Amino acid sequence: MVTTITNFGRSGLYDWMMQRVTAVVLMAYTIFMLGYLLFSSDLSYAQWSALFENTAMRIFTLLAILSMVAHAWIGLWSVSTDYIKQTGVRFVFQAVCGLLAFIYVVWGIQILWSV
Repeated sequence: MVTTITNFGRSGLYDWMMQRVTAVVLMAYTIFMLGYLLFSSDLSYAQWSALFENTAMRIFTLLAILSMVAHAWIGLWSVSTDYIKQTGVRFVFQAVCGLLAFIYVVWGIQILWSV
């Protein structure tokens, strides 16, 4: 009987819920950004910069970055354990995915909070 989906020892239900919660956050962020871009006529750099100087927008963007990484990690972990049967290859794949996820989070935070 399979009781865990990730190597963090949580249940598959927890990972399923995280996938859904992160998907909702990403959908909300996407809808907001599309609406902002569609309804901001002749958008300038000053307007774009002012949007991201707002602390609430920075927090929303940070939440979207973290949601994207969590969503991708759970999805890639599930796919890799289903389709990559060789332990060494799966380990390397998961290690590269984890490293890239970490780099993207750090890079995103650096960009977001240095505006």
